[in-house]
Amino acid sequence: MSELSGVTVVVTRPAHQAEKLCQLIEAAGARALRFPVIDIQPPENPQQCQAQLTQLADYDLAIFVSANAVNATMAMLKKPQAWPMALPLAAVGKATAQALIKKGLPAPQVAPEPFNSEALLSLPELQKLDGKRILIFRGNSGRELLRNCLRERGAQVDYFECYQRAIPKSDTRPLYAAWDQVQAKPGTMPIVVTSNQGLQNLVSMIDKEHQPTLFASPLVVISERMVSLSARLGFSQAPVVAMAANDDAVLVALKTWAKSRIRAEKIL
Repeated sequence: MSELSGVTVVVTRPAHQAEKLCQLIEAAGARALRFPVIDIQPPENPQQCQAQLTQLADYDLAIFVSANAVNATMAMLKKPQAWPMALPLAAVGKATAQALIKKGLPAPQVAPEPFNSEALLSLPELQKLDGKRILIFRGNSGRELLRNCLRERGAQVDYFECYQRAIPKSDTRPLYAAWDQVQAKPGTMPIVVTSNQGLQNLVSMIDKEHQPTLFASPLVVISERMVSLSARLGFSQAPVVAMAANDDAVLVALKTWAKSRIRAEKIL
């Protein structure tokens, strides 16, 4: 029997990205409760994006920070061959790299584990960048670390903000009903959250009556930065941090949480 048998796991990934993780969770014997906390929407300034697409050949490197950035950008191209195939590519994570390859683009440089901006910046090719022009494909806002470090290394860096993140109108009733069912066993419904903005959105989406239950819930996150944010927001338990942002790593982290809970129950 799996450590996760009978557990309900709240999955907060955007609706179009949640299914693989949900299937993995369900295959492990748990229930996946889908509760998206981020919605991916078209860019705020599509005209600016179209203008930037005509200047791609002027850059020395294109960096994609997410699969959403890949899909949103490729959807804006009037025809696939509009992408300059000689433009080198880099991807922050494996899923992003796979998304690029699926779109018919050359295999990119990929950040090593744990597949984040810091790891990408460790690549030898990104150490000396004097005079290089780099375009970062991302959503609206986000971390400035990547651009700031590349600029310090001599590059001229621009953003291509190809989508917006918004708070979705997710139905809270199934989540509240699931929480009501486990009131006798608080802290037994882990919540998977994969970004700082997702964590902030989650808190804003829960009404005052259910916020005590939310803040007592165990979290599975993908970075130490999210651990710090969860404490500032009011979560009482230290989250379990997945080794990477991909679905397999999140599943391993969920099993780690489940084993710890089983051990704690045996002690009690």
